Amino acid sequence: MGMANSSALKFTVRRQPPVLVVPAGPTPRELKPLSDIDDQEGLRFYIPAIHFFRQHEGRGDDPVPVLRDAVAAALVHYYPLAGRLRELEGRKLAVDCTGEGVLFVEADADVRLDQFGAAMQPPFPCLDELVFDVPGSSDLLDAPLLHFQVTRLACRGSIMAVKIQHAVADGPGLVQFLAAVAELARGAVAPTVRPVWGRELLMAPPDDDLARAPRAFAHREYDDVPDTKGTIVPLDSMTHSSFFFGPREVAACSHLPPALRRGATTFEVLTGCLWRCRTVALAPAADEEMRMICLVSVRGGRKPQQSGPVIPVGYYGNAFAFPVAVSTAGDLCANPVSYAVELVMKAKREVDVEYVRSVARLMVRRGRPHFTVVRAYLMSDLTRSGIRDLDYGWGKPVYAGPAKGGVGAIPGVASFLIAVKNAMGEEGIAVPVCLPGHAMDKFTEEMSKLMRPAFRTSRPSSPDVFPKIKSAI
Repeated sequence: MGMANSSALKFTVRRQPPVLVVPAGPTPRELKPLSDIDDQEGLRFYIPAIHFFRQHEGRGDDPVPVLRDAVAAALVHYYPLAGRLRELEGRKLAVDCTGEGVLFVEADADVRLDQFGAAMQPPFPCLDELVFDVPGSSDLLDAPLLHFQVTRLACRGSIMAVKIQHAVADGPGLVQFLAAVAELARGAVAPTVRPVWGRELLMAPPDDDLARAPRAFAHREYDDVPDTKGTIVPLDSMTHSSFFFGPREVAACSHLPPALRRGATTFEVLTGCLWRCRTVALAPAADEEMRMICLVSVRGGRKPQQSGPVIPVGYYGNAFAFPVAVSTAGDLCANPVSYAVELVMKAKREVDVEYVRSVARLMVRRGRPHFTVVRAYLMSDLTRSGIRDLDYGWGKPVYAGPAKGGVGAIPGVASFLIAVKNAMGEEGIAVPVCLPGHAMDKFTEEMSKLMRPAFRTSRPSSPDVFPKIKSAI
């Protein structure tokens, strides 16, 4: 385990005025309501992703017009993304398919790709210059739903940053759209995967429609918990670091009983470890309830003993839930890590399409609330998102994934498991973490103790000095 910080690197970015890229052909003008999962309060923000590309020896053309034209072509198929959000009665969101287009910024930077280090992972230096926030463009209503910035580098490599309004698409939905852009940039006539809107699948049925009523769940992720002790820390007051885990570190989880080790996924093991160590680092009172929220997708067809509709291939809306594991801080800290892992497993495995439809009903009945963030930590597994495998014509990216941790309507709560390579070219999982400065040192110490002897406890001076992991979730 190690901690990365490449913030010492400074460079200048020269941006051209932003333009709107419209669909390359005619598109319908219609109003398309979002699902009752899409428009919950906790998804009304932009999620940023970033790609770093080397210069491809076989292709010397300028990436800016290639990508701009591919985006325009993709928007013909994904025309709602060229529209604008409107808010209807009951805080219901809908996309007005105006065809106004998505934001596109062209830029140049006086920096080389190798200056970012051999092991690339968040946090990235000068990120606000690479994912520039055009004033007014990140509003919820009447604003572009997608933002692109393509930055040429001094080495003839490039960076493509993307932001998408989370209310219209989740991570897999964004990757599906970007896969279409990549195919069209390489000369395809149409995307391989045809987009499916289908938001009615995750609409709450009317209260009097008992035949379609979902099963009842507790949904403690939406408990109303007041922050009486000021536990929500502003993002500007937090330290941002990335922790990198390798096969030795995961194998070192010898604290787990053999049966639990065989039954738990890597995501469940790492999430349990991170939750426990984060709780120790924050040092809450023993009787305070701590929450571990896991983002669980319901894509991929119906699993055994599950009911409800199947999410179709091509669906790019939000198709996940936020199940939560709850424990007092005292119990988390006093028990072995297996206690935390078992709670995560139990919460995560409760989710199916019926669970998500139950969330949709809750949203309508309770005014589309935000999930509880007080003393909460959220983890999302992005190791198999497929974003690293997209080829826009310059080969696979050196890095592709979240631009930073802590994003969300309430910043600082969320972390991700991201598949990356370390400086030696070995596959691994990076986890960007945001914590108050005084807690980050304690968190690093607790993780190192938990994973001994595999973890190195020294703090590296550059992102090159990191352990490694295999992506197996």
